[in-house]
Amino acid sequence: MKILKTQTLSGPNYWSIDVHQLIIIHLNLEKDNRYTSEIPDFSDGLCEILPHLTQAKYQDFLTNVKTGILMSDVVLQIALELQTIAGMPVHFGCTRPSSEPGVWRVIFQYQIPEAGRYAARAAVRLCHHLIDDGYYRKIELQQDLQDLQEIALQAELGPTTEAIVQEAELRGIPWKELPARHVIQLGYGKNQRRIQASQTDSTSILGIEFACDKEGTKTLLDAARLPVPKGTVINSLDDLEKAVDDIGGFPMVLKPLDGNHGRGITLDIQTWEEAENAYEMAKNESKIGSVIVERYYKGNDYRVLVVKGKVVAVAQRVPAHVIGDGRSTLIELVEDTNRDPRRGSGHENMLTRIEIDRHSIDILKQQSYRLDSIPQPGEICYLKATANLSTGGIAIDHTDEIHPENIWICERAAQIIGLDIAGIDITAPDISRPLREVDGVIVEVNAAPGLRMHIQPNEGKPRNVAVPIVDMLYPPGTSAHIPITAITGTNGKTTTTRLIAHIFKQTQKIVGFTTTDGTYIGEFLAEAGDNTGPQSAALILNDPTVELAVLEAARGGILRSGLGFNRCDVGVVLNVSEDHLGLQDINTVEEMAEVKSVVAKAASEYAVLNADDPLVVAMASQIKAKIAYFSLNADNPIVNEHIAQGGVAAIYESGYLSFLKGDQMIRVEQMANVPLTLRGLAPFMIANALAASLAAYVQGVTITEISQALRTFEMSVEQTPGRMNLIPYHSFHVLLDYAHNRASFQAILEFVRNWPDGKRIGVVGAPGDRRPEDFIELGRLAAQMFERIIIKEDDDNRGSQRGDVAKYIQIGVQQENPDFDCEIILKEMKAIETAFAEATPGSLVVIFPESVKPILALLQFS
Repeated sequence: MKILKTQTLSGPNYWSIDVHQLIIIHLNLEKDNRYTSEIPDFSDGLCEILPHLTQAKYQDFLTNVKTGILMSDVVLQIALELQTIAGMPVHFGCTRPSSEPGVWRVIFQYQIPEAGRYAARAAVRLCHHLIDDGYYRKIELQQDLQDLQEIALQAELGPTTEAIVQEAELRGIPWKELPARHVIQLGYGKNQRRIQASQTDSTSILGIEFACDKEGTKTLLDAARLPVPKGTVINSLDDLEKAVDDIGGFPMVLKPLDGNHGRGITLDIQTWEEAENAYEMAKNESKIGSVIVERYYKGNDYRVLVVKGKVVAVAQRVPAHVIGDGRSTLIELVEDTNRDPRRGSGHENMLTRIEIDRHSIDILKQQSYRLDSIPQPGEICYLKATANLSTGGIAIDHTDEIHPENIWICERAAQIIGLDIAGIDITAPDISRPLREVDGVIVEVNAAPGLRMHIQPNEGKPRNVAVPIVDMLYPPGTSAHIPITAITGTNGKTTTTRLIAHIFKQTQKIVGFTTTDGTYIGEFLAEAGDNTGPQSAALILNDPTVELAVLEAARGGILRSGLGFNRCDVGVVLNVSEDHLGLQDINTVEEMAEVKSVVAKAASEYAVLNADDPLVVAMASQIKAKIAYFSLNADNPIVNEHIAQGGVAAIYESGYLSFLKGDQMIRVEQMANVPLTLRGLAPFMIANALAASLAAYVQGVTITEISQALRTFEMSVEQTPGRMNLIPYHSFHVLLDYAHNRASFQAILEFVRNWPDGKRIGVVGAPGDRRPEDFIELGRLAAQMFERIIIKEDDDNRGSQRGDVAKYIQIGVQQENPDFDCEIILKEMKAIETAFAEATPGSLVVIFPESVKPILALLQFS
């Protein structure tokens, strides 16, 4: 067996509305297209390599393996288990046959995309070994798990960021990592916030500058009469002696002026020799070569976390140390301590491994120890001068013990330095007593303080300090979201999307929207192209200027990548008809309806549904949001029943677009005044107007604003290129439309048949990725609407053979009318020029183009 294709989905999708992160592999079973019961010893081999499968919770799966299941189901279970064993628990999965014999789609959950894709490959590899060799070497499994763990490690956000992100997720706040400087974006559009660990987009850069300037911090706090160490700054060894005299002699502390994480700091210096060595170490750690000389204050090392001017947590930090047992050397004690599974590299675990360096040896020397010394039982040996967790220290929670006066001091200090989130470092014998009584001092004020010591203290109560941080970013009553309207359907998506965006613009807000023509922010094109997938949606939702998002969601993007956003406020489903069938294993119109329903199911407030389309109406039973219907039929029974039950709807009645709500009928605008509907002559455009107006109405847009938008939305090549663009040219008219399926041809047919003068000439073609029967049907419909047809083909045949599309369309024309005036001219521009040459005054030439740009150039500049 082999993997033919791998897809990575994010957001609500065809397979699940609730599980947003899915891998899909297209697995060709080839010669392995048999049941597990037919493979000798397969069940035993699987349990030998993955013994936990013998646990009770896997009993059904194991029974099925023995009874006989396909290898696709085994690959699914193994892919889930490998991720779970590697520390990324996942549970959701399913398998489905594809339209190609022997090829199965295996769908399973992931936490990290790279890990999910790796697990798929590893699962197939494991099955290969069990089938072909009868065994799978455990060393290979260990390597796969090690690789998966490495992927997980590389994707980790760090404990501080992870805590904030988890709290955001609990509140339904979307997040993503931006492609620069490990910055996390919380929320969407104008309501987004950004964090880098515990530094936020509101953190004062001046506050950061002060926090990085230890002497400047001390000067500010001292001026505010807050307790700070007595000290000075020196720039050369010659200044050291005077500095020692100024602070009153030994003991003292030396540290780099611009240091961090405890690097270059020496505490409790008692002799001149120690002072000289400490000076060199501090100077080497300082980028500017300046060293702080301070009096040494005895006591514990406390970190006080202040968020938005309020103390939220207090932790005592104890430097990295070991405790003697009377048998082991110091180096053995360190090795034994590092075996604790809670210890890891950097910030990846609850604790950090203790690393022995030159500074550690100096610290041990001050305590009269060497690495081969054997401390007495219970004797504490410190290995670092400072209590940073990143160097192996531990934390003890003291939040409930801090004295109220010390709370007041810390809150003042954070605000004086100007930090929204600050870590106040205090040296004091006892934090439960006022600092002034115990000779305690503020040693430093830190920007972007780490949260690990508070979230996972080694002793005491854990504090979820992410709560006040997220509260600060999003105070009660504020939203992390912006209103999102998503639109799908077989036909009319782009026009409806543009009209909804135009309606929202009447509210004077900046609208971002995506269409098959491009991605727009406000009045400007941000990116040209067919932008209806998750990446285009992300461009809108990540933009900090966007206040409202209107997102076209096409079938292809939903199937390839998922919806790309967690939810929408309003989901609009316009219609479902036979188009793109036979692609991506969607073979029936009912399956296509299931794809389109993703948008409605992802709606949190309203699903706007077409009451005239039975496939769309059928979606209502699966939707959690409120339903709003639209209909061209004023007496639609679905709408009548819905209104009787207190619902809302939009209908076309007596030439008006009207809303129904309760016993009210609100007339919005006469369709003859709406350019989009070609004076009310294009029913399918009236349907688009109904859907767009209703989607805006349920989101609070006023009737006046909707009416104004309807009257000012032009079917122009600027606003809706390729959508019913009726252009006068010489003595006749040209109609450009991207119609490419039966429903859109039928919609155009109604308009073309009513054309009053001249000849009706069609330049007809279709994208090549359709079934022969689809092209034949288009030919039949074309013969019903035109008097003369010129069949052309797109330059991009989308996999079809040159001439096949035209051949099948011609078959359809001839089936409808064997004597019809029909000609094949494959080159699009030549076909158009021929049609123009044949057009008589008053004629209508309808072109179904591959691209409107070259045709517009011909019309404008020829």
